[in-house]
Amino acid sequence: MKGATRLFLVLGPIMLLVVAFSQCMDGFAREDPRGAEYAGAQSCKKCHAGVAASYFHTAHNQTSMMIDSAKGLEHVMGADPLFAFNDLTKIRVEKRDSGIYQVGYYDGREVRKERFDLKIGSGAHAQTYAYWKGKRLFQLPLSYFKQVNGWANSPGYVPNLMYYDRVVQSKCLECHSSFIGQNFVQDGALKVAEEMEKGSFIAGIDCERCHGPAKTHVEFHLAHPEEKKAKFMVAYRSLSRQRRLETCGVCHSGNDLESQRSTFGFRPGDTLSQFYILQFGAATSREADVHGKQVQMLAASKCFREAKTMDCLSCHDAHDGANASLALYSQKCMSCHNAASHAAVGLTPAVMKANCIDCHMPQQPSKVITFKVAGKEGVTPYLLRTHRIAVYGKDGVNGRPPAASSGDVR
Repeated sequence: MKGATRLFLVLGPIMLLVVAFSQCMDGFAREDPRGAEYAGAQSCKKCHAGVAASYFHTAHNQTSMMIDSAKGLEHVMGADPLFAFNDLTKIRVEKRDSGIYQVGYYDGREVRKERFDLKIGSGAHAQTYAYWKGKRLFQLPLSYFKQVNGWANSPGYVPNLMYYDRVVQSKCLECHSSFIGQNFVQDGALKVAEEMEKGSFIAGIDCERCHGPAKTHVEFHLAHPEEKKAKFMVAYRSLSRQRRLETCGVCHSGNDLESQRSTFGFRPGDTLSQFYILQFGAATSREADVHGKQVQMLAASKCFREAKTMDCLSCHDAHDGANASLALYSQKCMSCHNAASHAAVGLTPAVMKANCIDCHMPQQPSKVITFKVAGKEGVTPYLLRTHRIAVYGKDGVNGRPPAASSGDVR
């Protein structure tokens, strides 16, 4: 009995240490589906609790999520659940025993239903949804648009017909998630189809998507807590401006570039040319779309060209989930610009400090995304704020391109 007691006294503290260490290494409990170099976002919380808690609420982190019952749909469930294409064709959002569905009706008779399995988009502007069918993902016919605070026909769909069979490819998830495993299989004699591994899905843009694989970094700092200088991680600020832009540009350079390989493999310091076949000259094109082409639009701005250190984080805090006010963004503008030049047009310093943005970065319609609102003829433009900082006349504010002679900030 004494021997057992001694054994317990020896092994007990060891077991406690093992449990404590395993909690610190929570991110390593299961190997990350991206590979052995990755630690998982949970491992970041031990040393970066404040940043992790703030980042959880950002649009980047919330840009995709598996839907469990109503979780993930809370902010849209108050919208009118019925969407009518016409008198005969309608879709209703309905809660049933096995989940929430988009149920299609024709002449009052149910003809199709598919469940909300995945949301894509943070909801800050819009959100679309998908359902799993085996190892393939399909877009649901209705999407949510904050602009109208309700459901609309998913972009690109036929205005008066319900459609459930558009395939969602992994390329879509490359900018709306951190990873999903995929492979290609033969689908008929002359066709190839993509399959995705649902169990490998990592929702949202997590820490390692922007900072790179962190397992060695985490292991080192858990073993050396006295070391405060980050080891085995690429510091964003250590990169050249072009590389910093390309880190954001992986997702904010548009989705119309031809891929060479999956951008899930992009790491800070890589170049976009390693992943896309780049379109030369597009960086300064005024045809760049407000949806997804933020890097090109920023690069076409005089502010960017003359401020040699300006990049995306000059205005945006990637770790802060709070929506920055127009006044806060305007303060960033006024840190470089002065109010004197605006006096001639009757603008006071107080007015400018409150809102530079609506004049110099107005909301404009996307050239590639429109949507149909039930009961309205035609399509509704999808408005997003341009990242081409410029002097816009009334035409620009109303959404039409500004005149060529008024393109720069004075």
